[in-house]
Amino acid sequence: MADADDAPKPNLAEGIAVGTLQPGGMLLGRVGDEDVLLARTGDEIFAVGAHCTHYHGALADGIVVDDTVRCPLHHACFSLRSGAPLRPPALDPIACWKVERHGDTVFVREKVPESKPAARAASPQSPASIIIVGGGGAGLIAADTLRREGYDGQITMISAEDAPPSDRPNLSKDYLAGQAQDDWIPLRSPEYFTEQRIELLLDARVSSIDVSGRALLLESGTRLPFGALLIATGADPVRLPIPGADDPHVHYLRSFADSRAIVDKVQSAGRAVVVGASFIGLEVSASLRTRGIAVDVVAPDQVPLERVMGHEVGRVVQALHEAHGVVFHLGLTVSRVDGRSVTLSDGSTLDADIVVMGVGVRPAIALAEKAGLALDRGIAVNEYLETSAPGIFAAGDVARWPDARSGERIRVEHWVVAERQGQVAARNMLGRRERFDAIPFFWSQHYDVTINYVGHAERWDAVRIDGTLDAHDCAVTYLLGDRTLAVATISRDRESLRAELAMERQR
Repeated sequence: MADADDAPKPNLAEGIAVGTLQPGGMLLGRVGDEDVLLARTGDEIFAVGAHCTHYHGALADGIVVDDTVRCPLHHACFSLRSGAPLRPPALDPIACWKVERHGDTVFVREKVPESKPAARAASPQSPASIIIVGGGGAGLIAADTLRREGYDGQITMISAEDAPPSDRPNLSKDYLAGQAQDDWIPLRSPEYFTEQRIELLLDARVSSIDVSGRALLLESGTRLPFGALLIATGADPVRLPIPGADDPHVHYLRSFADSRAIVDKVQSAGRAVVVGASFIGLEVSASLRTRGIAVDVVAPDQVPLERVMGHEVGRVVQALHEAHGVVFHLGLTVSRVDGRSVTLSDGSTLDADIVVMGVGVRPAIALAEKAGLALDRGIAVNEYLETSAPGIFAAGDVARWPDARSGERIRVEHWVVAERQGQVAARNMLGRRERFDAIPFFWSQHYDVTINYVGHAERWDAVRIDGTLDAHDCAVTYLLGDRTLAVATISRDRESLRAELAMERQR
């Protein structure tokens, strides 16, 4: 899709004919030195900031849905009336301008002063205090949502990591490739937590949950009472039980500290072995190749990503990496690591200055299991993301919930899903009783090719391809019978948004 920013930008202060915009249409213009998006829904016309506050996506390349606009990059959603971010991954609002209509002409001249979102009155049944266990996207969005929803009680976030909540998808992409700075990675500044009165405990671990006593016990011995609790402990990397797996030059990638450690190591590295052809493994491979490091990928799969995206997409992704110099060793596993020598299951060896393990993750359920919460290959939650214990919720990689579209319980390890679950769980801790029914979405970046994926397909019986995979311009639909389960797109961002909308309307 051609970026709307490349088109000529009319001066909206001089006026635009109403007929220029059809219902649902958008037009990118300017007011002074600022880009402004005009959007029409029904007979109403709105003027808002032209770029998403997440990764600066061009909103004119997105879609208008009712009185909202959705970003084409990562499916954030904003209110056209207030500019408020309605759906993650965007955290901050877009600006709004006053629209004046005189006859058949609209003018945009005056920017509306930024104001704090109107908070909803807190319910008398709201808990006196809320604790969030986990320092990832789900936990941060939950805390942010609680304040936006008018909750004025005590909020405590407990994170085992040594850094505030970070932009985790970036850790295997631009940051690892050396194209993003350290200060881009934190999702919020330290001042944010102070201003919002969110107590953030770093390098802190919970040893147990007293469900009946409504309290947590930290490993430090501190006991913290709670009125409501959100478990957002995420997932832990799978560690292979092989000789040498704990060698200093063997790395895993989950946290900001993990990514920094890999960056430090590759400054003096020439060769890397990546174990696993998952999304994380392939993104790491692309980032290391961008740095000029030779990369060997070892995986038991016959085709990368085949289980998740099918043979056709996996073949094209493999060819893309091979064109950038990655060497695949498929159908093999690593049997041992001995210094710079990596031995494979067929007896062959590879040289490696650094080994990065990307063989999957497991939900971090130990705390929930010890507390006696119901488990189902994750923490079992209902449609409101509440666990088997009233007042205790779970969100993110650790939660398995009933999916209305498939009729099955699913657990999804996607960043945007985790954030949206944090948003819904926060509202439900305040008694809103809002069902979680968002359509799963994720994106994966490989060099200059990005794959967007909406829906969820653990199995399918047909794949329909529109466009050309080899040209990196296509939409791939995964079907079970006549039902669309998921759609993967390359270079068709607006089509991805429309597929998401169609799935929402089928619910």
